[in-house]
Amino acid sequence: MRQQKTMSAKVDEYVAHRRRLGYDLRVTARELHRFASYADSVGHHGPLTTELALRWARLAADCTPLYQARRIEMIRPFAKYLAAFEPGTQIPSRGVLGPAHRRTQPHIYAPQEVIQLMDAAEKLSPSGGLRPITYRTLLGLLASTGLRVCEALKLERGDVDLIHHLLSVRQTKFHKSRLVPLHESATRALSAYALARDAYRPQPRSDRFLLSERGTALLPSVVHYTFQKLRASVNCGCSNGKPSRLYDLRHTFACQRLLQWYREGIDVQHAILHLSTYMGHVRASDTYWYLSGIPELLAIAAQRFERLSDRRQGGSV
Repeated sequence: MRQQKTMSAKVDEYVAHRRRLGYDLRVTARELHRFASYADSVGHHGPLTTELALRWARLAADCTPLYQARRIEMIRPFAKYLAAFEPGTQIPSRGVLGPAHRRTQPHIYAPQEVIQLMDAAEKLSPSGGLRPITYRTLLGLLASTGLRVCEALKLERGDVDLIHHLLSVRQTKFHKSRLVPLHESATRALSAYALARDAYRPQPRSDRFLLSERGTALLPSVVHYTFQKLRASVNCGCSNGKPSRLYDLRHTFACQRLLQWYREGIDVQHAILHLSTYMGHVRASDTYWYLSGIPELLAIAAQRFERLSDRRQGGSV
């Protein structure tokens, strides 16, 4: 008689299959292994059931309903995979524990706020060191390109082409790579940083473009902590009672780019595809996630609605 696979073995097969397709699955794999350990510990045999999945998701009783819903959402693709090989597998319904995603209201930085943050970065210690200009350059780079924070931190020297005004962003989210054109002002700022960096650290301990005071790669945790100090020093950015984030510079870039296109009379419906590619998105719908109803965009929308309404009224007379 053929021995049934444990849930842990099924998860191992699924994770290996997805990773062969190029998916990272760090968080999902961790949660699925937790689910498998639970299923095996309670003696579950046979196909995956909705009841089992719900029982496991609700074990996190001290966590938010959002987290419980996300646990179910991580099981759904796994259940779909199993259903192809194991009849009787049940796939939990979407939203069975409520919404699994909630969009955090981003803070859209005003240009003056970005300047204040960059000026505050220049005052970081040590005075005259590499750290102040590194953080000023990082903030300017994020604001002018909309890069993900991790993308900016992982840039190596060879990825920054200051002659052709290009960044090579390699193997980022979904294992995709892309070229990011730079504005001339951004190239000048990066060139100035490179000269100062090389003068301060002629023999760095890392090939990264942006370096710490010691000449090593910047650690994301340290970068976010430093940003919190900068934000507090200028009392900058707060949406719905929640502090603004470094990542909100990416949201700001998308909104400002859209606003500029509207002002220039560019067909935004067509241009949004270019913005999606520039920002490294798979679908244009991913780019719309970054857009917010800032006053300037709402004013343009109101003006367009008024013109459309006037034309319709004129046509009906």
